[in-house]
Amino acid sequence: MVETECIVFFCKIRGVIELGFRCPQNVNGIAADPQPDWSFDNLLSELDSIDKELNLTLDFPSPFTKKEPRDLKASTDKRGFVMRVSDHETDYADADSDSEVEVDNSLVASGRRFTCDELYMSDDSEDGASLGMQCHQLMDRARLAEAAVYELTDERRFNVTEVVRSKISNLETELVKEKEKFVSLTTTIHKYRELQQERERKLDLQYQRTIAEALDNHLTVVQRDHEHISQLEERRIRDDMARAEAKRREKAIQEEKTRQERIKAEEEARLKSEMVEKAKAAALEAEKKAAEEAAAKHASASDAAPNAGKDSKEAPGPSSSTYDVKKGTQSSAVKNIIRASQNALELEKRRQQMYEELSTKIEPLNQDYQSLGRTIGRLIRTISATIDNIRTRAEEIMKLMNSPQYPQPISIKLFAEKIVSNCTNQRSSNAIFASSRVVVLVTSKTPLAMDILIAELNRICIYTVPKHISYSKEAFRTRDDYFKAIGYKEVDGKIEGLDEYLERLSSYMKLYGALVQTEVRGCQNLHGMKEGWAWLARFLNTIPSNLFTAIALDSFLGMAGYGMYCRYKNQFEKLLSVIGRDFVNALQEGGGDSRSAKVSKVKMSIQNYIESKQYKKEPEGLQLRDRLDSNELY
Repeated sequence: MVETECIVFFCKIRGVIELGFRCPQNVNGIAADPQPDWSFDNLLSELDSIDKELNLTLDFPSPFTKKEPRDLKASTDKRGFVMRVSDHETDYADADSDSEVEVDNSLVASGRRFTCDELYMSDDSEDGASLGMQCHQLMDRARLAEAAVYELTDERRFNVTEVVRSKISNLETELVKEKEKFVSLTTTIHKYRELQQERERKLDLQYQRTIAEALDNHLTVVQRDHEHISQLEERRIRDDMARAEAKRREKAIQEEKTRQERIKAEEEARLKSEMVEKAKAAALEAEKKAAEEAAAKHASASDAAPNAGKDSKEAPGPSSSTYDVKKGTQSSAVKNIIRASQNALELEKRRQQMYEELSTKIEPLNQDYQSLGRTIGRLIRTISATIDNIRTRAEEIMKLMNSPQYPQPISIKLFAEKIVSNCTNQRSSNAIFASSRVVVLVTSKTPLAMDILIAELNRICIYTVPKHISYSKEAFRTRDDYFKAIGYKEVDGKIEGLDEYLERLSSYMKLYGALVQTEVRGCQNLHGMKEGWAWLARFLNTIPSNLFTAIALDSFLGMAGYGMYCRYKNQFEKLLSVIGRDFVNALQEGGGDSRSAKVSKVKMSIQNYIESKQYKKEPEGLQLRDRLDSNELY
């Protein structure tokens, strides 16, 4: 405190000098100090710099001589100025730097009084000594001022530290708040993202539901279209049946008239024939009498005549040694050209009689059933390898067979003919097995249809008996007659080619093999695996090995081999070994380059079938599907 008074006193002596800061003293309520940790040495150096600016020195090299006071004037009451140092360091900091008057007034107050008039400044040594003593006292007071400065510096440093600590605390609080705000925003973002995902999931679900509804509507429209088409088809069939019935009735009436006319004509012809017979009887009586008279005159001639007649009866006619292709009859001279077992021929004959009896029942009707044939043919052609389709087609065919509108013999015969003829158009095993299933379903309800179908197959293809006819010049007038006997077709007066015949032969045998192997749950196959085993045994025992028989055997094994292996196992494999050892080795390559190539091809096919054991693999189409692949698109 003393040191501060000395500093202020010194300043008053030198003049009114304000030690101010080079920056604003107060910023936002905080006192600014350009160097808050000043020491006393720093203060002295600052005072020296001020003295140099005023061209003064503090060392007093020469005695101070008072000439005249600079700014101090003598006062009548001889009072000096009063200096007061505040106990609080903030009194100077809070003072306004722009007003010197306010600073002086704050410092001037009641306190210790200094009078400058008591000092007599002269050049005497006593005055210099007294001045030195005063300087010494001032220096002692300076040490006290230095301690005060240290205290003020520490207090200021403490205040600054508190302010900094306060700011750091505020910053930490703000950081915590910012962190909490960030966490809150992050949580909000996550919630928003979850809401967005939930919204998108709901939109996807709604979109899928819309697609499903559109698909259901589409399927409903497609089903309605199919039902409409089916109704139109059924209506067309009913119209065709109605027109056919009208034609049948009209034709029946016309036939009745024709029959009456024919009866009249036959009666007239009978009467005429009776008259002619009476005339012939009279003529014969006259000839007899004439012969008796001639016999008496020419006895020798009458003896030669009976011998000549006897010779003429023993000589065979030109047609007695020929083979009747249509009826299948033969004389003893050509009986050896047929190769077949006796049981097979008897079964063929029995089925042929049933076929002829059925045809005999149909002939008196003499009506046009083309519309019925077209309907049955359309149903057979639209058979596919699906369970629903096969069941539907079988039910429709059985309805036609049991319909009172048509005679059942006609429906059975048309069914057999359409099945056999349609197999030549079926290239895949799927279609052949599907047709065989329809046959089993239909014939299980109508057993006669199976015999008629097998009879039709035996008539078209002799190898389904099995039976083989060898060529003989004595039995056949020409090669064409022989070809017709073994199943060649005549088209426009010409016999079909070898390739066409072999292709049809293979189709017939595939149908027969599929029919033998087909089994339907709940139905009995009237011509099943037992008949297939009998056919194979008869074939190997009686049928020779050539191109035709090899094609028939290869086609049959390809369709029925799997079923026969599953049923007979080792016994069937023994038969296959016999085929590979005897039948295949007996095949002779001959008859031209084309036929030789075909023989080699079928020979290799049979060998590959046996060696690779293809009979253990289920043929394609044996197992049905629930629906067609095209239906899976809907």
